Amino acid sequence: MIIRKLFKFENAHIVRGCSTLKCRSSLHGHSYKVEIKFSSNFLDNGQMVYDFGLMKQNLKDLIEMFDHSVTLWSKDDPAYLQDMKKHSSRWVELPVSPSAEQFARVIFVMIDKLMQLTTTVNGEKEVNLYSIVVHETQTGYAEAFYEDAYSQQMGIIHLEQIILSQAIKDDFKDKDLWDKLLANKKFINPAQV
Repeated sequence: MIIRKLFKFENAHIVRGCSTLKCRSSLHGHSYKVEIKFSSNFLDNGQMVYDFGLMKQNLKDLIEMFDHSVTLWSKDDPAYLQDMKKHSSRWVELPVSPSAEQFARVIFVMIDKLMQLTTTVNGEKEVNLYSIVVHETQTGYAEAFYEDAYSQQMGIIHLEQIILSQAIKDDFKDKDLWDKLLANKKFINPAQV
């Protein structure tokens, strides 16, 4: 069975090297929709694959780190990176260009890592991240699966190469969420949400 949870965020970026002149040369924004899909052949004690209420915790914070932020590519012009960080308190610097495809891969890697580190307490079994769908516009989206997220051909994404502004970290419910994720610290789902 596959379940789906939808999240939304507003974000600005430049996608260097793309074919569209406006997209590659001008800062612009999108109203993103992100679908997180989990799969399992089992149901928990509540007869669910994974309680949607659990997704309102750390998982939601990882998606919302992009909300009202500018997303930067670490290989962009250093002066541009410096200016964006100077004039925006919310920014995320990625080791990959912030295209819809790379957003889908980055989010997959982050959520997959969180799920691997999470101990469940309500009988959840073999809950796997099936895919991440990132809608950049009403008519276009990118969907990443495990083989895409960890593809050598597309480039390996290392979470420690993702840099978050302090304002983003300050907005996390768990102020140490990102540091715990990078340090492979265990998370325990609450018994009740």
